[in-house]
Amino acid sequence: MQKAINFPLLVQKIMLFIAFSAFINFSYANKSEEKFNVSEMIMHHIKDAHEWHLFGPEHGGTSIYLPIIIIDNGLKTFNSSLFYHGIKKSFKDDSGSEQHYLIGKGEASNYALLHEKIYKLKSGELHIHKGHPLNAKALDFSITKNVLSLFMGAFLILVILFSVARFYKKNGAVAPKGIAKFLEPIIVMVRDDIAKANIDKHKYQKYVPYLLTVFFFIWLNNMLGLIPFLPGGANLTGNISVTLFLAVCTLLVTVFSGNKNYWGHVFWMPGVPVPMKFFMMPIELIGVLTKPFALMIRLFANITAGHIIVLALISIIFINKNMAWGGLSVPMALFISILELLVAFLQAFLFSMLSALFIGAAVEEAHH
Repeated sequence: MQKAINFPLLVQKIMLFIAFSAFINFSYANKSEEKFNVSEMIMHHIKDAHEWHLFGPEHGGTSIYLPIIIIDNGLKTFNSSLFYHGIKKSFKDDSGSEQHYLIGKGEASNYALLHEKIYKLKSGELHIHKGHPLNAKALDFSITKNVLSLFMGAFLILVILFSVARFYKKNGAVAPKGIAKFLEPIIVMVRDDIAKANIDKHKYQKYVPYLLTVFFFIWLNNMLGLIPFLPGGANLTGNISVTLFLAVCTLLVTVFSGNKNYWGHVFWMPGVPVPMKFFMMPIELIGVLTKPFALMIRLFANITAGHIIVLALISIIFINKNMAWGGLSVPMALFISILELLVAFLQAFLFSMLSALFIGAAVEEAHH
């Protein structure tokens, strides 16, 4: 007999965990009675970094320092701790706010780290004009927090899906057990409700692996990204570079799958007067590019917005310097966090479904 879940106790633990995590975050943002900077705290948690911060003060607490890999007169590698434990310097940006950058030590002494970008020092200095650095950037191929999170997500997907594949290879078409019992309905949903429903029934099979990969990659990393405000969290799908790459993959699959009928509707629309065809041609071509652009922005904006809202709600406690506000902000943050569980799945579903829709339009045969 299965043990019943004590939901009130579960909710209580989650609320206490969120409040405790916010306290940890605030401990470094408000040290020495400094004014609590909400935007700085939020950006610290949602942006990429060359360290994986766990807890404690920023650049002074417990972190996993990731390798720096740059190309500047040859390949150079060193640990990011040389930056984070280096020399801290300040400057004023356009708005008059104080900003900081770090000059490395040892092997990193010729470089500076500003907003997680690596700049080459000139005469031992980082020259800044109106809040913007004038120094050249180093060609950065470092393993950042988001890159490491991507590797972890990809590894988890391979382990989970290969275990399901091994189960069916070993047992054949039998009633699923274990993780296969959970994943089979989802795989069938992607195949039937996403691929088969939007792509020609004679052609959809070869696109199912791509759609399954995209769906599970986005869903799993969305779930992992629900803890950007907790120790060790990463915001992979809230990184526009990642969503851009996924959108480009859909664009390439669509473009290379396009048949004569598809390109005919793009460059020489049937049933349209010839003068209008020349007018419509660039518009249709732009439409081919804007569809994946919309995929990129939708995923990036929805995931990032959810993280920002949760962090902003928790920040209310420290803005007002009164823990009584936790009675309002923590339940609201908990509600948004639970809602994000739905958003994590929904964004993976929408990205996959729209990708299938674009591919289906590219492979559709002409109707007479």
